[in-house]
Amino acid sequence: MEQFKVPETEIRNRIDRIQKRLQVNNIEAMLVVQRVDLYYFTGTAQNGFLYIPAQGQPLLLIKKYLPRALKETSIDNVVEIKSVKELPAFIRDFYGTLPQTLGFEFDVIPIRDFNFYRQLFPNTECVDIAPLIHATRMIKSEWEIAQMKVSAHLSYKTFQYIENNLRPGLTEMEFSGMFEAFARQIGHAGKLRVRNYQTEGYPWHVLSGKNGGLVGLLDSPSSGEGTSPAFPCGAGHKKILPDEPVMIDLGSVINGYHFDETRMFAINSMPEKALDACKASIEIHNEVLAHVKPGIPLSELFNLSVKKASALGYDDEYLGPAGYKVTFIGHGIGLELIEHPIIAKSKHIMAEAGMIFALEPKMVFADRFAAGIESVFAVTTTGYTLLSQTPVKIFIV
Repeated sequence: MEQFKVPETEIRNRIDRIQKRLQVNNIEAMLVVQRVDLYYFTGTAQNGFLYIPAQGQPLLLIKKYLPRALKETSIDNVVEIKSVKELPAFIRDFYGTLPQTLGFEFDVIPIRDFNFYRQLFPNTECVDIAPLIHATRMIKSEWEIAQMKVSAHLSYKTFQYIENNLRPGLTEMEFSGMFEAFARQIGHAGKLRVRNYQTEGYPWHVLSGKNGGLVGLLDSPSSGEGTSPAFPCGAGHKKILPDEPVMIDLGSVINGYHFDETRMFAINSMPEKALDACKASIEIHNEVLAHVKPGIPLSELFNLSVKKASALGYDDEYLGPAGYKVTFIGHGIGLELIEHPIIAKSKHIMAEAGMIFALEPKMVFADRFAAGIESVFAVTTTGYTLLSQTPVKIFIV
């Protein structure tokens, strides 16, 4: 298999874009420490740090493991360090001085680590560059969209396996293990990356029958049963039965790029009330897509979905039960499962060409079942393109 590598043109373009943001915000330099951001700006996820000045060449400092980093990155200036404490000396030697302002990813860096970095740079003002990174990453290039299409095909093949192998008597977790094993055979990396430290990414979100109606810790309409109080979300020990709705929310990742799709299944048949709710979710999904275009506020897309759900008679169930409704219907996606921006009630940011979203209008019938759909689309210069290859339909097997 040919070794995957992020093209040099991609890396240079990303560095150029973030440097322009640094200049506009009068930030002299930034130090990238988070693993996914490091991969985004360098092409390698080896243990290291990336120093990006507002002007000039970046410096990649690798703690472990230099030979792999050199093969993977297109950054010209790469040095090996033995200790984090060496950072200021290497930066001073390379650039002749230390910055007066230095940006860090405040949204993810632990406070203990941050205090340590402040001690390393005692005369430097430390500022937050997380919003600048998010703004850069949320616009995908044509190359990134192509990577998302590879992930889309992985998801599609896995849903084909699910359709052909779903059968009664398997527990939710048992079936999850089956399709996850298949997905890994065809390239799934296994681990889903999420930015929020309180959130855990996993690919086994299988909610059958009444388990679909279980609200829990997730910032999602339904959490499912999970395997224990220690992991109270996703697939559980319930057996999948004929003639009940089964929601399968699949997270896929290949070469770092994620995909997130939900489809509804049933064995033999689906009860009429659940079937109608699943059809309504697809109508809401299609209504939102019909209005996607550059310049539309994301909050407007959210409001359109709520209006459509109300017109279809699902005020009570849409986005969760009363008192526990979520206020979003979609999220950015790429190198992390959930990225900026969010299609939410309070997000007035405008849609732009190059944004990629997972759109997920869902309903919860408390303690009975869940219904919904989730597809991935990219905003184009004129509207949108659906990246999902899995058919937008209800699967009766």
